[in-house]
Amino acid sequence: MLQAGIVGLPNVGKSTLFNAVTRSRKAEAANYPFCTIDPNVGMVEVPDTRLAVLAEMHKSERIVPAAIEFVDIAGLVKGAAEGAGLGNKFLSNIRETDAIVQVIRCFENDDIIHELGSVDPVRDIEIINDELILADLAAMEKRKESRIKKARGGDKEAKEEIALIEKLLPHLDAGKPAITLELTDDERKLLRSFFLLSNKKSIFACNVSEDELADAVANPDAHPYVSAVRRYVAEHHNAEAIVISARIEEELSELPQDEAKEFLRDLGVEDSGVSDLINAVYHLLGLRTYLTTGVKETKAWTIPAGAKAPQAAGVIHTDFERGFIAAQVVAYDDLVACGSIAKAKEQAKLRIEGKEYVVKDGDVIEFRFNVSK
Repeated sequence: MLQAGIVGLPNVGKSTLFNAVTRSRKAEAANYPFCTIDPNVGMVEVPDTRLAVLAEMHKSERIVPAAIEFVDIAGLVKGAAEGAGLGNKFLSNIRETDAIVQVIRCFENDDIIHELGSVDPVRDIEIINDELILADLAAMEKRKESRIKKARGGDKEAKEEIALIEKLLPHLDAGKPAITLELTDDERKLLRSFFLLSNKKSIFACNVSEDELADAVANPDAHPYVSAVRRYVAEHHNAEAIVISARIEEELSELPQDEAKEFLRDLGVEDSGVSDLINAVYHLLGLRTYLTTGVKETKAWTIPAGAKAPQAAGVIHTDFERGFIAAQVVAYDDLVACGSIAKAKEQAKLRIEGKEYVVKDGDVIEFRFNVSK
């Protein structure tokens, strides 16, 4: 299962966010640096309002949402690439994840210590990314040295690696993450094999205070810290920034659903931002959802973006892919508008698709297969 690593400086709300999204108390959230050392791993359900609608339509006995893994990684500090603050261990933990959620402190609170003594979200982003880039620089210099002898001996693969590294090193040395380097498709494929920290897709979570959440959600560019983060990550990382309140979400996780909704309404928002964050991470990981529904269950199935119908069928069972015949498909919005599968068929919204069909997010599918083939 793909993983998203939650990273950031100490005391920015990483463990609080982890506890919130996993609905657990696995991660210790304390007012001192490095209260997390070994990474915490938790399963996170992907919010999807479509499931409840389909379950009601078909009187399903249960709902099964999609899920991804989040990893709470201890706070990084300046000098992590040289081992400061157990940096080598924490950088290794980040390397094992598939995407990064960088939590940025966007709130003032004298009772919560900031590692650097003041709140400056852009500075914090630069510190984290500098450490990732410095670690990548060291790794690429070492890799280049190890390939030189092979390249001199005529090894084609070693020559290609050296050519890419020589293109990459000046980019990293200028303080730019590997993911922003313009490359050909073949170069990008080769770069992935380097497992660079700064080549991971990232999303930035602007952690605001409880009393600022409603205004920050309604008008993020009016919040000085949030607006600064949004501008910076758009320009330097081509990435998205989402407003959250980890503390509010952690409180919500302890309330019954009805009380949680009322609590949010009293704050003037529909959500604390974490649902948007989870969905954004799900898509950042290159994942999409198709749906199956019936009396027994309504379920969200996870597939990679661009998956064709047989591959999607194989997620349910390998026999479905091996014996794939066809997929009976209706778009979620069309099904809801029609009110039932039977009416969707009457109105020609239900389609029969073959092996080359690329499954779309929100497709409601029933597969036809024959394992005796």
